[in-house]
Amino acid sequence: MLRFKIKEMIARREFEEGRRITIAEVAEGAGIHRVTLSKMINRRGFSTSTEHIDGLCRYFDCKIEDLVEYVPSERVSDLDDQGRSN
Repeated sequence: MLRFKIKEMIARREFEEGRRITIAEVAEGAGIHRVTLSKMINRRGFSTSTEHIDGLCRYFDCKIEDLVEYVPSERVSDLDDQGRSN
């Protein structure tokens, strides 16, 4: 599964710029609909286009590996199992 690190990227930019950054601002800057960006942030395993990833990399001025992390399926299953037992 691919995990988007958008929240982390927003937090980093907020720290660098010393101000709050909204999802709407990121969406507009990246050329992505706000609802799509929200799904990328909140839905585990959300599938999106390379155009969206390109727009986010351009907005954050980052490499793809700064934005996306590969999480092996076994690890995702383990995390799901841990969440159910709590």
